[in-house]
Amino acid sequence: MSSNNDEFSAEETQPKSKTQLKKEMQALQDLGTALVGLSDKQLAQIPLEGELAEAIHQARRIRHREGKRRQLQFIGKLMRNTDVTAIDSAYKALMEKNHHHIRRQHLTEQWRDRLIAEGNPAVTVFLQEYPHGDSQHLRQLVRGASKEKAHNKPPAQARKLFRYLLEVIGEM
Repeated sequence: MSSNNDEFSAEETQPKSKTQLKKEMQALQDLGTALVGLSDKQLAQIPLEGELAEAIHQARRIRHREGKRRQLQFIGKLMRNTDVTAIDSAYKALMEKNHHHIRRQHLTEQWRDRLIAEGNPAVTVFLQEYPHGDSQHLRQLVRGASKEKAHNKPPAQARKLFRYLLEVIGEM
C-alpha cells in the first residue's frame, strides 16, 4: 500500500513534460480565441479584467490576419499568468446555456413541422407530452399554418405556432 503512495508522490513532484506544457498553453490560447469570438453581450458575462480584457477587446477590432494571430498569441500569454478557472467556468456555463437554447429551438422547429404535416394526431401526441398547452388554441394555429402552406402563402401562422410552441415547451 505504501508503494502506491510513493508512486503518486513521485509523479506529482516531477515537472510537466514539454508536450504537456504546450498542450496547456494551446488550450489557454484556444480559450482566448473563443472569447474573442463572443458577442458583446456574451463577453460581458465573462469575468475579465485588466490587460486581458483590453487585449481581448483589441483583438476583436483587428482585421489583419497576421496581426490578429499575434494578438491571440499575446492573449494566450496573458492567460498563462492569470487564474483562468473563473473565466473557463463562466465560458463553459455560457456555452451550455447556448446549447440548451439551440436544442430547445430545434425541438420547437421539429414539433412545428410535424404538427403542420400530420395535423390532429400530432396535436394529440404533443398535448400528451406537454399537457399544460391549450388544445383549442394549438389546433387553431395548426389549421391556419396548414392552410398557409397549402396555398403557398407567407408563413405568418407558422411563426405564431412556433412562438406558441416555444412558450409551451419552455414552461417544462
